[in-house]
Formats: sequence, C-alpha cells, structure tokens
Amino acid sequence: MQHDITVGVDGSAASLAAAHWAAAEAGRRGTGLTVLHTWHRHVRPGSDVPTGTSEYEWARTVLGEAARGLRAAHPGLRITERLVCDSPVGALTSAVAGSDLLVLGSLGLGAFGGFVTGSVSQRVVARAEGPVVLVRAGRGTSDDHLPATDGIAPEEIPRTPYREVVLGLDTGEPCDETVGFAFEAARLRGTGLRVVHAFRTPLRAVTDSSLVIAVPATERLATGPVAEAAAQARADAEHTVAAVAHAWRDKYPEVPVTWTVVEGRAASVLVHEAHDAGLLVVGRRGGQRLGAHLGPVAHAALHHVPCPVAVVPHG
Repeated sequence: MQHDITVGVDGSAASLAAAHWAAAEAGRRGTGLTVLHTWHRHVRPGSDVPTGTSEYEWARTVLGEAARGLRAAHPGLRITERLVCDSPVGALTSAVAGSDLLVLGSLGLGAFGGFVTGSVSQRVVARAEGPVVLVRAGRGTSDDHLPATDGIAPEEIPRTPYREVVLGLDTGEPCDETVGFAFEAARLRGTGLRVVHAFRTPLRAVTDSSLVIAVPATERLATGPVAEAAAQARADAEHTVAAVAHAWRDKYPEVPVTWTVVEGRAASVLVHEAHDAGLLVVGRRGGQRLGAHLGPVAHAALHHVPCPVAVVPHG
C-alpha cells in the first residue's frame, strides 16, 4: 500500500526547495503530499513571530503559504496540510511511520566548503525508521535533469533526460532496502543506475630478516604480495557488486545498470563519484533510537554531495 510523501517545512528557503522536490517525487510516484509544520508554545513568542500574532497563528501562516505555493506550482497534486504542536525531531520522526518517504531541507555551503545540515535534520535522519531525503537550498527542478540544449524553453526542461541515480553499496551490510530504493528511483525517472563500491586491500606483512614492516593498502607495488592482494581484493569486489547488480536487474529490466569499483575510503570515493548525480542513495544501519548517529559514509554524503541524498535504513 502506498502512502503519501511527507515534507517538513519551516518557511526557510531550504525547506521550500525540499517541498518542491517532494511534490515532484509524489507526482512521479502517483501519491499525495503531506506538508508538515511543527510549532511549540513558549512563555514568550520567538523573535520570528510578528508582534501581535500568536505562535499558533504564525504557524498556520507559514504552513498555509508553503501549501499555496505548492498547489500553484503542482496543480492536480493532492496536498494535505498538517500542523503539529511538538518538537521538530519528534514530529518528523513519527511522521516517517505513515509515509513512503520523508523529505527535509538542507542549507547551502558553509564557510569550510561543506553543506550545512541542521541538527534537526541530522537527528531525524539518524533515528528515522524509513527513508529520508535531504534536498539542498536553491535546488530546482532543472537540477535533476541533464543540462538542456541552447534555446530550450523552461517548460520543456522536465522532458529532458534525468541525471543518473547513484547507489553507494556496502557489500558487508544487508542492503535489500537500499538497493531496492535506488532501483525504484531510477525506474521512476527513466534513467540509469550506477552502483559505486569502495574496497580496501588488507594490510600485508613484508618480512626482511627479523624486521616485519606493515605495508598500507594504499601503497602501490608492481609485483609482490601487496600487488597480488590488491588484485584479488578488486576481483572479489567486482564479482560481488556484479552479482548484486545482476540479481536486481532481473527485477528491474528497464533500468540500465553500470557499476564502479574503486579502491579507497568509502566516504571519499562516494562523494567524488556522486558529484554530478541526480540522486544519491546510501544505507544506514536501522534500529537505532537514543544516541543514534550517522555512519561516516552517510555523514560525508549529507555534508559534501550537492544532489539530493536519500538515506535508507536497513537491517
């Protein structure tokens, strides 16, 4: 049974970009969109609340303006407004249970070149029991598509091909939920899926008389045990990734699939390979509650990949 997509809005540019991305995704899936805004009662209203306006009234205004903008931009889409008096993390995390997908906004580039991901978004992504997508501020519909040719009209942009979906695959973890999400996203967009996997060559000991030297995986030797280990590790990784890709390609024969196997740190490799993607899909170990945190790959993706990032819990 399909459920609505839920998007959290707070009136910021980042949340509005997320709302329009979520509306387009709901259109692709044939579902409705729930627009969620949270508010809290305080002894004194916050500085963002206009003088003479109650917190509830201001919350209604923020939600109503977001919904009106979405209805104007996405006519025919079923949009439900939902106002919740609760903490943002609690309300958004709970909303995942009744949604196919939760979409949140992420701020733009920070002072040190990475994207600024708010504490609320990070905590929700780390705790949510379903998929969460973070969308960058300033992200527009055209950014999901390949560059248009000169002279194309704005209304023709949605008919240009979508950028590919990139899946970060960890073969050491259960991955059906993550892989399935990526294949379905590619199918909905009529685009290809590129599976990216990073591997590391195990450390090898090179013995010289009584001296034992540990040789790091990144060192390249033309011959010898390290080179042999590297070649074997690559072959094993490529075999495993190909097996996963072929198994899922049988379920999604319409999705063109390619894969990239690179030696290196998974976080660095994925950030580099997903730079021009339309959507990046990564996994996260599920079942976490208090004290939940993101793994290094998901953390790097959320802070350094410019495209929308889907974090899918598994296991």
